[in-house]
Amino acid sequence: MGKICVHCGEDCGKNPVMFDGKPFCCHGCKTVYQLLHEKDMKQYYEFEKLPGIKVETEAHEQKYAFLDLDSVKEKLIEFSDGEIAKVTLHIPSIHCASCIWLLENLHTLNENIQHSFVNFPRKEVSINFLEKKISLRQVVELLAAIHYIPELNLEKLENNSAKPTQDKSLLMKIGVAGFAFMNIMVYNLPEYFQGAEIVPLRYRHLFGWLSVALSIPVIVYCASDYFRSAYKGLKHRFMSVDILVATGIITLFLQSLYDIITGTGIGYLDSLSGLVFFLLLGKWYQGKTYEALSFERDYKSYFPIAITLIENGKEKIVEVKDVKPGDRLLIRNQEIVPVDSVLLKGKALIDYSFVTGESMPVEKNVGDKILAGGKQIGDYLEMEAVKDVDNSYLTKLWSRDIFTKDNGEHIQSITDKVSKHFTLAILSIALAAGIYWYVSAGLATAVWVISSILIVACPCALALSAPFAFGNMLRNFGYDHFYLKNARVLEDMTHIDTIVFDKTGTITEQSKYKVHPLRNNLTEEEKRIVRAMAKASNHPLSRLLYQQFSDEKELAVENLLEITGKGIIANYQGNEYRLGSASFVKTENTDARTKVFFAVNGEVRETFVFEAGFRKAIKEVLEQLSRKYKLVILSGDNNHEEKELRKLLPDGTELYFNQSVHDKTDFIERLQASGQRVLMMGDGLNDAGALRQSNVGIAISEDTNVFTPSSDIIMKASRFSKLPLYLRYAQRTKQIIYMSFALAIAYNIVGLGFAVTGMLNPIIAAILMPLSSISIVVFVTFMTNRLKL
Repeated sequence: MGKICVHCGEDCGKNPVMFDGKPFCCHGCKTVYQLLHEKDMKQYYEFEKLPGIKVETEAHEQKYAFLDLDSVKEKLIEFSDGEIAKVTLHIPSIHCASCIWLLENLHTLNENIQHSFVNFPRKEVSINFLEKKISLRQVVELLAAIHYIPELNLEKLENNSAKPTQDKSLLMKIGVAGFAFMNIMVYNLPEYFQGAEIVPLRYRHLFGWLSVALSIPVIVYCASDYFRSAYKGLKHRFMSVDILVATGIITLFLQSLYDIITGTGIGYLDSLSGLVFFLLLGKWYQGKTYEALSFERDYKSYFPIAITLIENGKEKIVEVKDVKPGDRLLIRNQEIVPVDSVLLKGKALIDYSFVTGESMPVEKNVGDKILAGGKQIGDYLEMEAVKDVDNSYLTKLWSRDIFTKDNGEHIQSITDKVSKHFTLAILSIALAAGIYWYVSAGLATAVWVISSILIVACPCALALSAPFAFGNMLRNFGYDHFYLKNARVLEDMTHIDTIVFDKTGTITEQSKYKVHPLRNNLTEEEKRIVRAMAKASNHPLSRLLYQQFSDEKELAVENLLEITGKGIIANYQGNEYRLGSASFVKTENTDARTKVFFAVNGEVRETFVFEAGFRKAIKEVLEQLSRKYKLVILSGDNNHEEKELRKLLPDGTELYFNQSVHDKTDFIERLQASGQRVLMMGDGLNDAGALRQSNVGIAISEDTNVFTPSSDIIMKASRFSKLPLYLRYAQRTKQIIYMSFALAIAYNIVGLGFAVTGMLNPIIAAILMPLSSISIVVFVTFMTNRLKL
């Protein structure tokens, strides 16, 4: 063998391409190496040795010309505002840490690529690029140049709302393994019926070598994922569960090869191929089941957020799932546009950071198209929906890894805790049993026993318990308008010991508030201005003021700006109007009541006093929670309502007033610094920072489009009384997982008992293993479905 290519590890042959004193198998690999070094991206080769992929020297000049067609770009590009475009591409060749590093540093190779993000499990890369300076075709050609060639399937994109299909490569592997298994069994029929003596020796040798020939693709192709996983586990000093399967396959193959070469038999290649076949079959079933859960979560349950429709001049609150093309939508300040729409009225300043990660707002004019996921900043807008709501798209936006919390700690998964030492223990048992049977009965029996132990004790059932239990509960919670970002949030809920509530809009209910103007001497024009300013805001007190003046006619103010936690400022006919707190309008609050002040050119014209109304069953809910959790109430208001609040709160509840946006976040940080795990519940407006800082953040949605990456959970306000039930069911789900662990361990103990004593055929073990996994899936699904919401 000649020199090894520095980039991909392939044999360079007799005439390697040399560059910088290093050998390359082709000019393509040399070009990639040269490009990375010119851009000072040598770290690519530091993550893993020989991380690259062999580059085929293929010209790309016209191969991707079709990407310049508008019809094609429309299908591929997820988002475009005329400046920034976003595309997500499937790249099958992503395989290691070096791939991730390189693909997330594409901006170094071309400055017109803003940033890129790799989803390693899905082998996808999301790329944001400046489409006026670099085209989609050029982006794909850049990827092809470093040999990360995207899989462009336009037919699939046209049906992207359809239920996802099972991985075709897995089905191919099942087919190959099944074909080999059946044919090898045919060759072994004389052995099964103890009739080997009726088959001439030369045919026995022939059948043996035919079995070897059929088993090679089973090992090299069908079982490749198990070997790859085992290798990565050993490389990173982690005892992967796939080590057991890989070791069992190698053991069976080597023993069978020895038997065939020495003429002592035809080995256990039927057991080997049967093992791989049933493993893959079980894997396919598991994937199919989990795919169904994911599909129902993405397409059959919806975010419990509301949107305001305008029908015949009147406003109507509906769930976002009910929005249809042609509906006229009202979007307020800080609300997310849930569906592609055309702007009909208002001055749009759209923040697309939710979609692109870029926080620079984009101005839009009447007639412009505004894409789903953009957030309005400033005045209210009216727009017409031009598409159906894509709940899957909203789910992906919310679940993007850039919004994943990092509180400086990571809760070890339940599965890792239980199965941490499982693999090592099974390997030890197999080794001890193998030595015993080798001494007492010979090598053939020892191999038989070792293989049976390794196969029957595979901890797949352990590994499946948590994902399926959590996945099914995510679906069930979603149906009940309690929408969790991911399964990790459900696990985090089981570790909570402190619950912090924001007051306004969380434990208070908007419909129960009462508004009293103290002076009651506003002119008709001023009333219309208050209405116009309040209409643009999503704050609960602003919504109440808007309802207070709902009979007033529309009036268009200018330069409207809402300052979070303080108030709203606007201009009309040369005058400055302010609506907000006492400090915002530069006056003093003479008593402790909750007030909003309205000022014209610095002069207070009206003071609105609010009497809070608390949610139904608030006293019972807090009483239930106080039995297990420490409770805290944070309020940005003064302490006027403290006496009334104290009547509702259980003993020991902490109550803090005059808390600013930053005070709430700092308070959560102090709790966490003292070792507490905090669940924060707020409306997602003035407490977004606190929601992000908490271990679990719940945004409560009450007739508003609250859709913030800061929250882990979005809960419909009408489900507030069920919060204790949701937390209890999170704990029950954890208990169900532990029950399934107990069943899986019991199965392993029984199976090991038969395997160690030499009473279990490896092929029977291979059949039992996926059956145990399927039984665990059925068990956790049945038990979690019994938790009625």
